[in-house]
Amino acid sequence: MQNKLKNVVSNQKMHKEQLLTLSYIDRTKEPFGKKWLDSNLIKVVLGPRRAGKSVFSLVLLKDRPFMYFNFDDEVLSNIGGISTDELMKELHAAYGGDVKTILFDEIQNLPSWELFVNRLHRIGYNLVLTGSNAQLLSKELATHLTGRHMPIEILPFDFNEFLLAKKFQIDSEYGALPQQRGELLNLMENYLQSGGFPEVAVNNIDPKDYLDVLLDASLFKDVVKRHRVKFSTQIGNLAVHLINNFASLYTVRKLLGALNLKSTTTVEKYINYLEEAYLIFSLLRYSPKSIQRIKSPRKVYVVDNGFVSAKAIQHSPDKGRLMENLVFTELVKRGVKPNKDLFYYKTRNDREVDFVVKKGIDVTELIQVCYGLTNPDVEKREIKALVEASDELNVRQLTVLTWDEKREVKQDNIVIQFIPLWEWLTKS
Repeated sequence: MQNKLKNVVSNQKMHKEQLLTLSYIDRTKEPFGKKWLDSNLIKVVLGPRRAGKSVFSLVLLKDRPFMYFNFDDEVLSNIGGISTDELMKELHAAYGGDVKTILFDEIQNLPSWELFVNRLHRIGYNLVLTGSNAQLLSKELATHLTGRHMPIEILPFDFNEFLLAKKFQIDSEYGALPQQRGELLNLMENYLQSGGFPEVAVNNIDPKDYLDVLLDASLFKDVVKRHRVKFSTQIGNLAVHLINNFASLYTVRKLLGALNLKSTTTVEKYINYLEEAYLIFSLLRYSPKSIQRIKSPRKVYVVDNGFVSAKAIQHSPDKGRLMENLVFTELVKRGVKPNKDLFYYKTRNDREVDFVVKKGIDVTELIQVCYGLTNPDVEKREIKALVEASDELNVRQLTVLTWDEKREVKQDNIVIQFIPLWEWLTKS
């Protein structure tokens, strides 16, 4: 076993050095990661599979000596249980005794990893961890490493990163150049449908096939296998159902009836598993009353639009809802926390506002997302909902995100900004 572990460490070291010779897309979260790199906190890089967590961590550490070990290496399954003492011995044998920075990839695959990490942290190692499971890591870190870790969330590319991957640069003349504007809208359409997973954006591979396989792998590894789910078909059906009903309201009882599941407890548990694996998000309705937040239907969003296109049962998903999903994921990428700083809203007259954005205790902005405004009734409906919600929540920053329309509308002494989606996405 010792020789096998030695070989794994040696092969992974070669792979790490190979990866460090390549060039990568600059990630928006890099300055944030660098700010915390030399702190005494454990850096925990979280996000879905294949979103670029490992590459982000390698790039973060590239200017310093560091040890590397990936717990998602299939060779490890043939070794059996890993002795952490043996692992540390082999890492120091490969990298030298004075290296005190370690990157552990997919750490959640090591049983009782939090105890091992805690021990290394206590004796002075500078640790960067990656993991594909939000709740498992954060729950265990919160329990065992209270106040001693810094989470860094890496999701698929935002639109600025996507444009970098496509080698497209917006210059100050973009508004005056129809050709460039057209090219930008073409890329926007591509991003809307195919999403921002790095492999899809950088290598132009077929998004449908790649993301279909990726979603199934995530379901198996991060949900079925990890939580020992007996009825894997049921949770697979639930995932596909929610993905196909993205940007829509759901209740646990309706899901129970539609999917023939055992109990509301099972449905809740399965939804939590899908959220933990960074596949979906559930958004609560905004209300100062916690009971109304809990009892109201929730809205489901998918981590990346590419998953919607890959698993779509309908021929082509609704562009308005794809835009809404995109706005939700962008807000999350900007650090707005769902169900803490971000909600949907229903007015007293049951008019819906897509997003309520909060800062602390104050509601700071209301956002509607609308693909087509050619129908005057649609525009009237969106404005009415915003004006009503503005009055009820006492908020004045009102935004309608459009496909490619920019203007200002005044109503009842309230100004509503109509902003093209690409402009809103690129200003972050």
